[in-house]
Amino acid sequence: MILKEDVEKVRAAADLYDIVSASVALKPSGTGTYVGLCPFHDEKTGSFNVRPSLGVWHCFGCGLGGDVFKFVEQQENIDFREAVELLADKYHIELHYEQNGSGQRDAAHAGSKRSRLLEANEEAQRFFVSQIMSKEALAARKLLGGRNFSQADCERFGCGYAPQGWDNLVRHLASKGFTQKEMLDAGLARQGQRGVYDYFRGRVTWPIRDSTGRTLGFGARKLYEDDTIAAKYINTPDTQLYRKTQVLYGIDLAKASIVKKRQVVIVEGYTDVMAMHLAGIDTAVATCGTAFGAEHAKIVRRLIADDSLGAIQLIGPRKVDGQTLSSRVVFTFDGDAAGQKAALHAFGLDSAFLTQTFVAVADDNLDPCDLRIQRGDQAVRALIESARPLYDFVIETAIGRFDTQYTTGQMGAVHAVAPVIAQIRDRSLLDVYTRKAARRVGVDLDILQREVASARRAAHVRDEDAYAPRGSRRGGFGVDPEPERERRGENPYANPAVRKALEREDARNQTYHRIDDAVFICEQQFMATLIQVPRALDRSLFGALTVDSFTTPVFRAMFQAIEAAGGLPSNDTPQGLWMHALSKAGGPMLDQVINELAVMPLPLPPSNAQAGDGNAAGAVGAQGSAGAGGAAGGAAAVQLRAPSAAEAKYATELLVRLIDMDYMRQIAAARRRMAQLPDGEEKFALLGRVAKLEAARKDLQSQVYNNNVG
Repeated sequence: MILKEDVEKVRAAADLYDIVSASVALKPSGTGTYVGLCPFHDEKTGSFNVRPSLGVWHCFGCGLGGDVFKFVEQQENIDFREAVELLADKYHIELHYEQNGSGQRDAAHAGSKRSRLLEANEEAQRFFVSQIMSKEALAARKLLGGRNFSQADCERFGCGYAPQGWDNLVRHLASKGFTQKEMLDAGLARQGQRGVYDYFRGRVTWPIRDSTGRTLGFGARKLYEDDTIAAKYINTPDTQLYRKTQVLYGIDLAKASIVKKRQVVIVEGYTDVMAMHLAGIDTAVATCGTAFGAEHAKIVRRLIADDSLGAIQLIGPRKVDGQTLSSRVVFTFDGDAAGQKAALHAFGLDSAFLTQTFVAVADDNLDPCDLRIQRGDQAVRALIESARPLYDFVIETAIGRFDTQYTTGQMGAVHAVAPVIAQIRDRSLLDVYTRKAARRVGVDLDILQREVASARRAAHVRDEDAYAPRGSRRGGFGVDPEPERERRGENPYANPAVRKALEREDARNQTYHRIDDAVFICEQQFMATLIQVPRALDRSLFGALTVDSFTTPVFRAMFQAIEAAGGLPSNDTPQGLWMHALSKAGGPMLDQVINELAVMPLPLPPSNAQAGDGNAAGAVGAQGSAGAGGAAGGAAAVQLRAPSAAEAKYATELLVRLIDMDYMRQIAAARRRMAQLPDGEEKFALLGRVAKLEAARKDLQSQVYNNNVG
């Protein structure tokens, strides 16, 4: 077990915004909250909420949520201890472990396996780069130089050389303290009859990294005819780190530009990525030994998603401020049969993705690297600028093989293009492209419509509408209340109607209790305030609450969890520790409730601390770069912030309401009991109790009045 104090050190240092934004494009959505597409389930409208100041995230689509450790656990598919160790490595924190009975650490957990594999890959990358200038690597330098890549270019993209021989890398890694098992698990070595040997031998290498720059694996090109592996290119086999369907070469270099420009260019090789970036196309990435698939599409969609109109689904290429090209995904397929097959394969992706997908094909079917060699950087840029929509490319390719000036050619084109059009799942686009193809072939529309319908039935194509609005369970959040008043410098939250509308919006959009009434709203807002700004609550008033002050079952349980956590935290409690204590006390039953309440917007103007953090983190996020720690990140290390005047006033108002409702319930119970009793001592005692409770209610009402006046 890792010592608890070390776990809290890691929690305090971890930058939730930085870590999440490495794989999710986050956009501000209300004060201190960010929204993006969930990395754990496929969605079109962002329901993934992050509150860096509280160190909490929650997805209202799939229900997952938690702290920074839980995010890393889900993202990396590892357990809690490995998540702590991974973050400790990232933030350079030394961990200490509890000793077992013999005074030794459990050998089965003598370090993070995942972190060791990452270290092994990084060391292998340093080794390959160190070999590129060796005498043996002349063939590698000639290959790269022949493609117009300078030494500086090769250094920029991490090009290296894996020496010929049996175990050069194995011996190097062993000298650095890595075990053979770690080499095998990282995909850097293989087990042979004579022992462990290098997987990459006599090849040019490229590091394949994730969006944060961690080396997950390698791609390598054949150089010598006597290579025992016939394949021209090989990649790291699937490992705990590397999954070919989930990695894109160059994503570490291109991510910031992809987010900013809402554009991505998909090429087919490592040298093509290099050529694109050197020509000024800094959004280029490549798949690694596999076709572009649904998992790759999810990665791209999370980076270029646009939900600026909330729940209204924006489909198709859209204008991007400051960019000449619209938002788009461009594939640089070859124009030959293999390229056409790849284009058809893309039809298996979802309709919303395909509507902004384009195809760029160079003259003479040159790939981007050869195009740059023969015609220069401008030709590469022109190739992307002249890209055509994927639908148009595939349909035109099918029709173009026939001479449509003849009737037989027309019918051949009809039979060739109908199965292609039939694969368009979106019904609004299906009709448009059927009409365009009929005009292009020169046949009556009903002829092609019949063929398309027949092909559609035979292939059991799912019918959908990519342009239909997709509801979000959090659709109302992030909408600026009365923006016109705010632009005039007024505070829209001062309007009771605006506050009430936001409170009711909170009630409608939560998932743990489907009811909309004043009592529930008050209890919900109180719990959200207690979780987010506990210092806003008056301790003496809070002490008057009991579990009977709450009528909603989930909030009764929440109050009991808060009591189990020790009640209101002290002012010097770290923010992350407060959230951890709540989650631990609430257990799995209340975990989702706590996460939802933590990211729920309060109907209040932002405090100065929130405004500063949110704006700074938003600026960093807009640039697509990591490192918001100076602003919103590392919030878990910060002590619970002092409340603003508005927050303290609102918290007191909620507390008074809850106590008043509790008094009211006690008075009602006493009067009901009095009605059942004959005159006597018990009835007289109840009357005195009612008088005291009513006096207490009057005192509370005066506090409400003074609070409002103040």
